[in-house]
Amino acid sequence: MKLVSYRLKDKEVPLRVGMVVDENIVDLQEAYRRQHPIQQEEIEQLIPSDPTLFFKLGDPAIQAAKEIYTSYVKENWQVEVEQFTRNEVYLGPPIPEPSKIICVGRNYVEHAQEMKSDIPEYPVLFAKFSNALIGPEDYIEKTPFTEKLDYEVELTVVIGKEASKVKKEVAYEYIAGYTIGNDISARDLQKRTPQWLQGKTIDRSTPIGPWVVTTDEVGDPGKLDVRCYVNGELRQSSNTEKFIFDVSFLIEFISNLITLKPGDIIMTGTPDGVAFGMEAPKFLQEGDVVALEIEKIGYMENHVMAKGRD
Repeated sequence: MKLVSYRLKDKEVPLRVGMVVDENIVDLQEAYRRQHPIQQEEIEQLIPSDPTLFFKLGDPAIQAAKEIYTSYVKENWQVEVEQFTRNEVYLGPPIPEPSKIICVGRNYVEHAQEMKSDIPEYPVLFAKFSNALIGPEDYIEKTPFTEKLDYEVELTVVIGKEASKVKKEVAYEYIAGYTIGNDISARDLQKRTPQWLQGKTIDRSTPIGPWVVTTDEVGDPGKLDVRCYVNGELRQSSNTEKFIFDVSFLIEFISNLITLKPGDIIMTGTPDGVAFGMEAPKFLQEGDVVALEIEKIGYMENHVMAKGRD
């Protein structure tokens, strides 16, 4: 099942949770309402319309959504619910305001090497904030304070239930699903101090999407092809089997330091091929088109737009 945050293009209204059915968007709460005619207060507790609140409910909301999807799609549900085509809707970041965005650096050997870094003994962790997040149809904003804006395709994990001191053998039970992330990095800002934060969480710089795909559809997250194209040129091409620290280890490692909550996301690191690692770096410029693709999850494309100084 694919879960999106959406609104109709002709309406300036809050984003809502939807499910993808035959490439169309069906409002999840409305579908539930048609099957279970209950009061609005009660339905908001079960299937919130707000995407962030939905994912923060975690596994119970995901399971309820799966039941709706199964009833709607596989059992030929006869209850009429309006569907919207992709052209009718705007898709936002699947989780607009997660409580935590935990990122992993240097998680592929080849990427560590191209960055002229040692192979890490422990996961390299840093943070982003929700101000950086944009959706699959938004522009990546290039601030005039950087001349070295870089792309990084990453498998992104969405946590489904509270995880504290989790063992890697059961780590996958704590995942709600997966999405695609672009860990856009201002290398000149990132590298000018020992701490990376200023180059990693610039306003409206980090696309995620186009949807969250539930774990049952993805299977093993350690065997997924990962690619990034800039203006049609293949820049990054790898597979998550090349992770230094796989997803289960990352959840064990992080949850022993930080309690993970439903709706938190983990960006698991990027493969080699970034602009910074080139002999003649090709950093992102206004008008560039960055396309990301991860096997079993989907495709996401964003344009780069220059932002003027205030």
